[in-house]
Amino acid sequence: MKTIVDSDVRVGDSLGTESELIQKFGVSRPTLRESLRILESQGVISMRPGPRGGIIVRRPNVDFVAHALSLYLRLNEVPFIEIVKARLEIEPSLAYSAAVFGTDEDFGEMQASIDRMKKIGGDPMEFASENRAFHACVAKASKSAVLETFWSVLAIVASGERHGMRYTEKNRRAIVDFHQQILNACRKRDGDLAAKLMKEHISELDHLLRTRFKELSREPADISARPS
Repeated sequence: MKTIVDSDVRVGDSLGTESELIQKFGVSRPTLRESLRILESQGVISMRPGPRGGIIVRRPNVDFVAHALSLYLRLNEVPFIEIVKARLEIEPSLAYSAAVFGTDEDFGEMQASIDRMKKIGGDPMEFASENRAFHACVAKASKSAVLETFWSVLAIVASGERHGMRYTEKNRRAIVDFHQQILNACRKRDGDLAAKLMKEHISELDHLLRTRFKELSREPADISARPS
């Protein structure tokens, strides 16, 4: 890992063949393969077979971090509701920054997400997916790479529909309305209002969990769960 980070290799570059790496580092083939297996599981490299293949450098995605965090939270019995609390801390800041730093293109993507949500019927998975898409647009518009990454990880871990969470038609209308208000505040460059609206929006999720999904709110987060 240190060799990859400290070198000038870029995503898509080849690190060479197994034989070349064995010679370079002076290790045995089993040791090298175990190291490569770990790096591949972390999304740092991919093993491309064939004459034009090799050990290729990849850009890791947030899935590895999300799985590690989910495992840590589950083994430490951290309840699902605590993740929502973390979102309450992060997402208002993202909304504030989106209002200050977001571009017209960012706002256009947010509006497109809202428009798609309005057309979705009663499919809970489709609605939940588009709901995350809007929040991802806000995170992207914030221009904060670190907070955007934190949000992306939490969004995966706090995916309530995996555990059976469903929104009523009233809930769906309220979500769409909040999204539009947040976008309107961003377009006005009113960071304080955007943050306030986002906090109210996430607080509604907190309330929903505590009232309609009490058992879910106390469950440890588990991204391996699948919707029933």
